[in-house]
Amino acid sequence: MQINIHQTHHTIGDFDAIFTYLSELFSNKNNCDKLHIFPELFLTGYPLQDLCLQRAFINNYLELISKINALSLKSENQMTLLFGGLDYKFDNKGLPLSIKNVTYELVSGHEMRAIYTKKLLPNYDIFDEQKYFTAGEESFIYNYGDKRFGILICEDMWMSSMHKVDPVKELYEHAQQNDIELDAILNLSASPFYLDKDKTRLIRSSEISKLFGCPFVYVNRVGAEDEILFDGSSFVVNGSRVSQRAKFYESDLIEYELEDFDGQIDTETAFSDMKNSWESLFKHSIIKDDIGTPILPALTDENCEEILQSLRFGIQEYASKSGFSNFDVALSGGIDSALVLAIMKLSLAPQQNLEAIFMPGFFSASISYDLSFEMCQKIGVKMYTYPIKFTHSSIRNQFQDVFNVPMDGLADENIQSRLRGALLYARSNQRNSMVLNTSNKSEIAVGYSTLYGDSVGAISVLGDLYKSEVFALANYINRKYNGIIPEGIITRPPSAELREDQQDDHSLPPYDVLDPILDGLLSYQLSPKELYSMGFAEDVVSKVYRLYTRSEYKRRQFCPILKIKAKSFGIGYRIPICKSVK
Repeated sequence: MQINIHQTHHTIGDFDAIFTYLSELFSNKNNCDKLHIFPELFLTGYPLQDLCLQRAFINNYLELISKINALSLKSENQMTLLFGGLDYKFDNKGLPLSIKNVTYELVSGHEMRAIYTKKLLPNYDIFDEQKYFTAGEESFIYNYGDKRFGILICEDMWMSSMHKVDPVKELYEHAQQNDIELDAILNLSASPFYLDKDKTRLIRSSEISKLFGCPFVYVNRVGAEDEILFDGSSFVVNGSRVSQRAKFYESDLIEYELEDFDGQIDTETAFSDMKNSWESLFKHSIIKDDIGTPILPALTDENCEEILQSLRFGIQEYASKSGFSNFDVALSGGIDSALVLAIMKLSLAPQQNLEAIFMPGFFSASISYDLSFEMCQKIGVKMYTYPIKFTHSSIRNQFQDVFNVPMDGLADENIQSRLRGALLYARSNQRNSMVLNTSNKSEIAVGYSTLYGDSVGAISVLGDLYKSEVFALANYINRKYNGIIPEGIITRPPSAELREDQQDDHSLPPYDVLDPILDGLLSYQLSPKELYSMGFAEDVVSKVYRLYTRSEYKRRQFCPILKIKAKSFGIGYRIPICKSVK
């Protein structure tokens, strides 16, 4: 028998597009007599957050269900669909009494019916499903002709100390008790991307395949929802072998001819070390180099390619769903803005326009202009030069006149950044362009940015990359795309150029020291004492920890950050601004 695996790409709540997709499926006779499976919450998109509680959304969703049922009842083409959706129960006032994340079955000539409810509702990092959904309690084996399929929804394939039940174990016991030999496990997922997530999925899927002695079919959605990226990458695993793969960040269809299990049964591994991403957040990746210095593992070329594809996809998704086709980048002559410009140029679609704006001040080096101009010439991007010296000088004078004190120190540095932000958004307003933020994760972590200055932007491209990783990605892009970033940008010492002879390492530890400390604090929740024990200098850790904890108010006001790591700033990072810190 054939299973059609639909790796779909729809905007959250785009019910018209979802209905059109199903209508075209039903009208094609080539789809008859096949089992079609779709991602988790295919009918709505994911994550929904409070949208699933809004009356307008609920009414539109219920209308979609009515239309789908009517489509099925009049269909002459025989087919069976399994897709994810919401199952609402309402009180006598029409308010949601419960919402379940379910798998629906739709058989031609019949109305859709909920056959399985998701058991594990993740409630960590970016997930808050327990706020909205009611968990299922029953395992389910789906009968299709003479075939038997175990059904799981996304998180159900994982197990951890956070959850009281293990759906995989319960499904296995259910099959054993009823003497049912499964032909495949079907997992309907909406699983976000982060580096190395694909390897983790494949390992876990192989464990489950070997446990049940049948193929494991995994269907995932594609899309970027604000900062969260869904990469697709659906697959079929048969024992230790990956027998089918779908595309990365593209809608796709896998036509899978169900095959016999060709691996070795293993009834122990699937239960021996069951971890999900919650526990993995607390396992640091800091390593030591040849002389014992703690460092972060270097990004591989494979990592860099995944990051590049993810960022390009995320930018375009955010732009298209927000209605932008013009883009602006504030170019400084430094590596961060150059890398953002390069990524945007590589992402640019037909009919889209990209421009760079170079805004030199009193402390901008002439080499900054030369390198910026050289890069724009290389990649064919128009660069406008808009000096802020005169405006800056005028503001200084007015400040002195009004307050009777000079504008100096940090105030004078920050006003330059804020002037650039204001001018950038004046241009954005003028031509309806999307401003791309150029801050990196290291700067965001320690507050090394100016509110309403270099922190502005619609979306943060590099906000989940430490500065050391920014260099690695820039070098990778240069190797792959014939040196589109001038080497002088990569090799010059990083500087904000807001005062005389300023360099980043005058205010911060070197990035190869700073970044592993930050990753320990953010990604793995390590305490300063644990970092001391790993070989980091106490005075450096103390300084970084102080900067990190005192910068929460800046992070709270930051733009969405494209998420490419297991732990990132943004929606999955929720820390009080006002708190006692020791």
